[in-house]
Amino acid sequence: MLQTTDFQSKEQTNLKTSDPEIYGWIQKEEKRQIHGLELIASENYVSRSVMEAQGSILTNKYAEGYPGKRYYGGCEFVDEIESIAIQRACDLFGVEHANVQPHSGSQANMAVYMAALKLGDKVLGMDLSNGGHLTHGSSVNFSGKLYEFLSYGLNSKTHRLDYDQVRDVAKKENPKLIIAGYSAYPRELDFKLFKEIADEVGAELLVDMSHFAGLVVGGVHPSPAPYADYITTTTHKTLRGPRGGMILTSAEKAKKLNSQIFPGIQGGPMEHTIGAKAVAFKEAQAPSFKTYAEQIVKNAQALSSSLLDNGFDLVTGGTDNHLLLVDLTSLGDLTGKVAEKVLDQAHITVNKNTVPNETRSPFVTSGIRLGTPALTTRGFKENDMIEVGQWISDVLKTPTDTVINKVKSQVMDKTQNFPLPS
Repeated sequence: MLQTTDFQSKEQTNLKTSDPEIYGWIQKEEKRQIHGLELIASENYVSRSVMEAQGSILTNKYAEGYPGKRYYGGCEFVDEIESIAIQRACDLFGVEHANVQPHSGSQANMAVYMAALKLGDKVLGMDLSNGGHLTHGSSVNFSGKLYEFLSYGLNSKTHRLDYDQVRDVAKKENPKLIIAGYSAYPRELDFKLFKEIADEVGAELLVDMSHFAGLVVGGVHPSPAPYADYITTTTHKTLRGPRGGMILTSAEKAKKLNSQIFPGIQGGPMEHTIGAKAVAFKEAQAPSFKTYAEQIVKNAQALSSSLLDNGFDLVTGGTDNHLLLVDLTSLGDLTGKVAEKVLDQAHITVNKNTVPNETRSPFVTSGIRLGTPALTTRGFKENDMIEVGQWISDVLKTPTDTVINKVKSQVMDKTQNFPLPS
């Protein structure tokens, strides 16, 4: 018997009556999450406590400004909640100051750029086709439109980050800011070396740890805190909180940075989301979070081994973190776009992704990106990930209706034993 819906069915909801159309689509999405394998590296499942805070009465409160310095009255209780979120964030990462108001990681990055740069200043970040993020200099993004972005990439043979290239470009171009961070890179970053390069050219260092923040908290990834001038992160992904952003920095830089979030680029903060962030930060302080972070990496390495055993090519040959990149070039005409589609039909959710030396459009791509945070939250272990790797192999090597339907049935049977968090 298939598992019933996990969240909405636990309580009566006004939405079912007031807007059955939207309620119905939410139910469908809930079933999709329950009965599918979520392998998108930037997605995760939050606890019911996080969901309760985000869906709470806090959503009614407008609170422009910061705790103790608001532009509206009636903020005494949200002040306490936001202050708790700030303190928990500082404790988690060992920093002096946290701004928990950014609505997203992109806005967190924008605020840092506005604090550290003037329009048109040079910034050095990872090339997008090599694993960088849109806000690290894409020409269609505000970052590439407002600042002069330069890029570093990967070694052409090992596909690992080329620190000599980072240093060479930095010395030649003298950027004001260097960004260490990625959207799709399966290895750890050397923050000490990034800081040395930044110091050599008089640049500040921004570490965008959106993908691996939870691994830092769990002690399975080096922390950028001793080296970075600014740290930005999303609060979802491996950190397993609500969708949103955060900035960490020194007490010295706090005032200027805060003014770039408000009144610089945002109005009233989403206090319901900040409340949910506070809840997630408390969860991340628990000993069980370290076990979870360790298991994320173990699961990623098990999935990596399974795919390698099935003859797939992985960028850098494996992973140190929560994600891996599968290069489909050796499979002939199979594109990342097609791979994403056929795996989705088998209830395995991934995303198409560019690979080093990409020859296809970013809307087509030659690879897929896989991540293990969400399945780890559901309780998957190494043996389960080996099985998942086999299913991915079966579908991509023989994408027939027969194979896809067989794998879909196996996936749905599997998910019955791994409910969403409650």
